[in-house]
Amino acid sequence: MTKEKFTVTAALPYANGPLHLGHVAGVYLPSDIFVRFLRMNNHDVAFICGSDEHGAAITLRAKKEGITPQEIVDKYNGIIGKAFKDFDISFDIFHRTSSEIHHETAKDFFKVLDDKNQFTKETSEQYYDEEFNQFLADRYITGTCPSCKNEDAYGDQCEKCGSALSPTDLINPKSTLSGKTPIMRSTSHWYLPMQNHEKWLKEWVKEGTLDGVGQHDASKWRNQVVGQCMSWLDNGLRPRAMTRDLDWGVKVPVEGGDGKVLYVWLDAPIGYISATKQWAKENNKDWKDYWTGDRKLVHFIGKDNIVFHAIIFPILLKAHEGLILPDNVPAYEFLNLEGDKLSTSRNWAVWLHEYIEAYPDKIDELKYVLTSIAPETKDSEFTWKEFQTRVNSELANILGNFVNRALVLTQKYYNGNVPALGILTDTDKDVIATMEAIPARISKLVYDYKLREAQAEAMKLARLGNEYLAETEPWKMVKDPANAERVATIMNIAIQITANLSIVLQPFLPSTAEKLSEFLDFKTTTWENAGKLDLIPEGHSTHKPSILFQKIEDSLVETELEKLEATKSIETIFDPQKENASFDEFSKMDMRLGTIVDAEKVKKADKLLKLTVNTGLDTRTIVSGIAKHYSPEEVIGKTVTVLMNLPPRKIRGVESQGMILMAEDNDGNLSFMSPEKDFEAGCGIH
Repeated sequence: MTKEKFTVTAALPYANGPLHLGHVAGVYLPSDIFVRFLRMNNHDVAFICGSDEHGAAITLRAKKEGITPQEIVDKYNGIIGKAFKDFDISFDIFHRTSSEIHHETAKDFFKVLDDKNQFTKETSEQYYDEEFNQFLADRYITGTCPSCKNEDAYGDQCEKCGSALSPTDLINPKSTLSGKTPIMRSTSHWYLPMQNHEKWLKEWVKEGTLDGVGQHDASKWRNQVVGQCMSWLDNGLRPRAMTRDLDWGVKVPVEGGDGKVLYVWLDAPIGYISATKQWAKENNKDWKDYWTGDRKLVHFIGKDNIVFHAIIFPILLKAHEGLILPDNVPAYEFLNLEGDKLSTSRNWAVWLHEYIEAYPDKIDELKYVLTSIAPETKDSEFTWKEFQTRVNSELANILGNFVNRALVLTQKYYNGNVPALGILTDTDKDVIATMEAIPARISKLVYDYKLREAQAEAMKLARLGNEYLAETEPWKMVKDPANAERVATIMNIAIQITANLSIVLQPFLPSTAEKLSEFLDFKTTTWENAGKLDLIPEGHSTHKPSILFQKIEDSLVETELEKLEATKSIETIFDPQKENASFDEFSKMDMRLGTIVDAEKVKKADKLLKLTVNTGLDTRTIVSGIAKHYSPEEVIGKTVTVLMNLPPRKIRGVESQGMILMAEDNDGNLSFMSPEKDFEAGCGIH
């Protein structure tokens, strides 16, 4: 029987920050499980990923950290790549879109579509920041989401409700550069006329057919994927710009493209192809074998990427001609953390690389828990208490306990040699029948992308073994020599269950499966052996086991909760750090000490005081909003910090010629920033 061929991709992580558990649970762990299972079933499979290193998110992070975009992507590509390796995610290649082969591939792809007249070039009004003199890419604009009213939505999507947006959809848009309302200005771009593809997309998404010919099994597509796609299609697709006015990214390779780069959602998915090219080049393969012909393309993604992978990228692939369309797009919902949404900006997250550094011996424990709570069809939640409970009650008390009993008793009774299988009782036969049936059920669930249920099915084999030993109690029966053959049969079956566990756990808990293989001195990576009763022959020598899973102590849970609580406290008490300012920008600010020589309230303004301040250079008027904290009499004679070179500004009819700098606590109380020594007016602040 010819095995199906698969090209499996995992969403390219943005190289502008590290990975958190939401990324792992919703993309990288499930894709790894799926691929490991395919390999065990001898499918021809390529597992492709890489870091997405273009787009406005990168440039925003670079501005925030005061370094170049290239330094940002180099930094986070390294952090992300190492985390994947340490977490044992088995990519065939983890590439990057800043590579030369990607730029060449993306440019060639664009030129092919342009030559086929798949784009329209249009001049349109787009947001422009007058202060920074540049057009604003989607991520440079924030505003209120028209769907859920989230006030911090981006110009391309709302991360709260998952809606895909255009910048003009936002209510009260603001530039992330200047914080001001941008203006509209004309610019020309290449557009993908998505409305021309509605008819075939509806048929393809909903029915799995294209021009009446079967393309994929639509029944295996998740409801949220089909629902989100059909919502877009039923509302009517609109042209979408495929280029941006930016200086970081893949340059537009045709005439008129100066100063423009490819839109990140054209650029990034092509990264799957360029990564495949690089991998094929390194392994003497033809990349086209993985993107053309009779092969299944599967995209593992988060739900916020559904439209890009199930509508936009398929349009691009079909328009290019000859390239395969996705067979499935198993999108995951969001993973929450301790009652709140994971948030990189608020640092409300468990970062993968930090977890690995803290608990390098608990990799499979995290894999198990994340798969157990995987947000396959709805949002789910990770809590440290549930982590502890699942590890202790399921991994340690069920799987670990069974394996330890089976192997320790074999060592004790038979010097580690597998005893003979004798006459089977009805109980034995029922256990064996259940053991034999489990691998087929796991297979069906994995092929249906129900990996959470598949892992639970694999754990049923451990439960079966644990219950079997608890029911038969060979440690009691062995006391009577008349039971010798019966005890041997029980222990043989227990060892066969353990051997089967070493197979069915490989996709889910690879490190644990490897330990079981070492205990048994038995190794197979072929799924077709799963479920068999005669995996370990009579007389085979096994090894003394070590403890599979150490129990999670309360102290670990308390430590991790304290870390999160500290994050919350910092977040609650203090404003977040503002974007970095260059030294040149800072040096333009003229701050000096001044002495308040007179003060009075501003008429009809409860919060304002009109201050007369001796700055050492002059005496000037400054209007300050401190009247609710200080009376005029209290401030006269105070030495204060003055920002001198702000442009004069009229406030309630009074011209203010500077600003008094104040400290403010979380309750809104104000305090002057005064020197600890008796310095005179005019002294500079450096």
